[in-house]
Amino acid sequence: MNLRTPLTTPHVFEHGFPTPDTARSIYDEQDFHRAVEAYRFFYPTVSTEGIFNGNRELGIEDGTGLVVLAAGPRHVVFTANSDTPYASGTLDLLAMGPVVVDVPPGPYIGLINDHNQRWVIDMGIPGPDAGKGGKYLLLPPGFTGDVPAGYHVGRSPTYKVLLALRALPLQGDTPGAMNALRQVKVHPLSNPAAVLPYIDITNRALDATPLRWEGNLEYWKRLHAVIDAEPTLEEFRPMYGVLAALGLQKGKRFSPSERTQSILEAAARVGLEQMRVEGFASQRADRLVWENRRWEWVGLVPDNGDFETEDYLDLQARDRWFVQAIIASPAMFRRQVGVGSVYYLAARDQTGAYLDGGRSYKLTVPQPVPAKLFWSVTAYDARTRSQVQTPQDKAVLGSLSDTFERSSDGSVELSFGPSAPAGKEGQWIQTAPETGFFLYFRIYGPEVASLDGTWRPSDVSPL
Repeated sequence: MNLRTPLTTPHVFEHGFPTPDTARSIYDEQDFHRAVEAYRFFYPTVSTEGIFNGNRELGIEDGTGLVVLAAGPRHVVFTANSDTPYASGTLDLLAMGPVVVDVPPGPYIGLINDHNQRWVIDMGIPGPDAGKGGKYLLLPPGFTGDVPAGYHVGRSPTYKVLLALRALPLQGDTPGAMNALRQVKVHPLSNPAAVLPYIDITNRALDATPLRWEGNLEYWKRLHAVIDAEPTLEEFRPMYGVLAALGLQKGKRFSPSERTQSILEAAARVGLEQMRVEGFASQRADRLVWENRRWEWVGLVPDNGDFETEDYLDLQARDRWFVQAIIASPAMFRRQVGVGSVYYLAARDQTGAYLDGGRSYKLTVPQPVPAKLFWSVTAYDARTRSQVQTPQDKAVLGSLSDTFERSSDGSVELSFGPSAPAGKEGQWIQTAPETGFFLYFRIYGPEVASLDGTWRPSDVSPL
């Protein structure tokens, strides 16, 4: 059964009826194509489960604690960065009931996503408290009780939600930012004394991705477990129907036959390949940031956090984002002066070739970068979509730790490659031979020049 090869001859129908071979072939094709579409649609869901699973493997069960970390290459997380420390955790609204997140005044950036990695509410600077501090109340699906006054309310359509927080390390004070994160208090509304503890995993390895599952049957097992545990969503009903035709149905045991297993595993491999193409070989004209540069927008729908346009769900933009990254919020995509952040992607060099960890490159960054808060460049492994892992143990360069030597025109030249350029080790990220990599250029608090084209970095150029 070759499910990857397009048909070159028509199926045989005798007197309008399919022959046995035609019926078998069409059932195989039908299930395969359904599975590929389901794989891509539910990838954000399984990716969220990967985040939750990372904490569980560290001994932190859902709803029992939060991790805090100064992220580094040892933490395998889709396009995480080391600019700002993180706090995150799984909140179980079924077990905990309504949950309070008490955010103090300060330079916090945070959000809640549901189990399908859909936006619920922003917190901190991009949220309704605008950095002045506020209490947030997260309500479980179907909550009909009284809502107390004085809270910013987020209603989740799923029982389990992801809390993700960052604190900006002002003047590069990472320990201070870590302490600031610990000042955010999370507890059930019914029991203010039951504040979730923070567990520092800065020096511990973490895999918060679905990498181990994304190309095999385990992907579908994890997806079935989520579908089984969470409420049915009206807007997902057509896709639940696709899953049901493949044997994944809420309330029923998932026990695929050998034939179905083969189809599901093939669909997982092909679905992932299709998403990687959306991520790194998109043909959309709106992906380009500047007409004469290779830099691309990572987020292609700048108006909201759920990839909705006026008329449809932009599945291409959704695939592109979630194969590279995690969590979604309007603030992450909004191209607006002074609000949120902008993300530029470089997967190719000036000549159009993909970036190769065995080669050396340079990037010229004109100064000043139009960032109200800060800017950074991070290098990621194209396979894991996580920070590059090398003996240097470093993947980010940026303004929060700026000791860069300026060129005669005031610009900063950054380098990437297996070996450091002489005398410029502090402006270099080591890459690994036999490994593709890509860069994110992030601007937090974008100013006018970052959006109108009057400022732009060079393309990544081979040395």
